[in-house]
Amino acid sequence: MSVYKNILERKSKNELIIAALLDPDSEDIKDLKGRIRLLEGSKVDFLFVGGSTSWKNNFKEFVGEVKANSSLPVVIFPGSADQISSSADALLFPSLVSGQNPRYLIGEHIRAASILKGMDIEVIPTGYLLIDGGRTTTVEFISGTKPIPQDKPEIARSIAYASELLGMKLIYLDSGSGAKKSPCNSLIKSVKDFIDVPLVVGGGIRSPEEIEEKHRAGADLIVIGTALEDDPEFFNK
Repeated sequence: MSVYKNILERKSKNELIIAALLDPDSEDIKDLKGRIRLLEGSKVDFLFVGGSTSWKNNFKEFVGEVKANSSLPVVIFPGSADQISSSADALLFPSLVSGQNPRYLIGEHIRAASILKGMDIEVIPTGYLLIDGGRTTTVEFISGTKPIPQDKPEIARSIAYASELLGMKLIYLDSGSGAKKSPCNSLIKSVKDFIDVPLVVGGGIRSPEEIEEKHRAGADLIVIGTALEDDPEFFNK
């Protein structure tokens, strides 16, 4: 079953879906095997790989190492066209629809197109919305995109629905890595009520209670990154 069909099926049953985000700039490649072993025995459904930059590790090598040591589906969440690897099962194709930087709206996609054309990998068009997380995150700095205020759900839901009308198969609300606060429940619910495609939420989520709250608010898939970097045993606890 494809990654997207898996998400749709779980969504139809209102099942919580969890992805662990492994950032090549925050992980040591030699520690991956142990990290992944912990995740394999937890409630994680997908391994997301990606970040706003990829300066520390060779991206293709990193993804290959993740795939070689995991039976979980590996999904690339790329920060640019440089973060592509045929080792993964699927790749999110995120357009930063909440900003007006043409590079992240369509520019990186054009760079990636010729690479993906000849590659046997599932590509999932994704409308990516940056939400204010209480601090300047790497994605905000790199993309030059001003995040959507948490108290402006009408902006987020309109952008999300426009993205769906344009053919996006996922909507991703993200406060960014290391955010002080995650997308609030009222904003999640407002967006959820406006769209039919699956809703992904990430950034600043640091407890099991928050995960449950986000799911009840309407998040179909929840991405955990910083909390996992801070505590590799997060999911087992």
